[in-house]
Amino acid sequence: MGRDIKVVAENRKARHDYFIEETLEAGLVLTGTEVKSLRSGKANIRDSFARVENGEVFLYDMHISPYEQGNRFNHEPKRPRKLLLHKHEIRRLIGKTRERGYTLIPLKVYFTPRGIAKVELALAKGKKLYDKREAIRERDMKREMERAFRERQR
Repeated sequence: MGRDIKVVAENRKARHDYFIEETLEAGLVLTGTEVKSLRSGKANIRDSFARVENGEVFLYDMHISPYEQGNRFNHEPKRPRKLLLHKHEIRRLIGKTRERGYTLIPLKVYFTPRGIAKVELALAKGKKLYDKREAIRERDMKREMERAFRERQR
């Protein structure tokens, strides 16, 4: 990912709750008011997920707030949104998500330098409670080691 992309929404909790196997980029099919609302940063992907249905991929529970100047043409905030992927990517995802425990989770929604809305999807496996505790323990130990190393350098 380049550094000139504009990240609109990020799902930081996903890396805590899931083992991320692989990521891929997908385009979003949006209405005009959704794009305007996204540009102002009014989106939430915390509880959202994607599902493959009839050879197409849809993103569910992504909340995009209604646009203030949208009047009657405004969009439904939590409507399912179609994701644009290549056919071979969708076929691979069908195979992977049929495997036990795999799910599609959006990690971030952003705009490319050309102004196109994209979503970074992750093929993920849910973590158990003990996995989360282990990750926290590892992070704390790493912090302690770095702290001790800094103290020794003084």
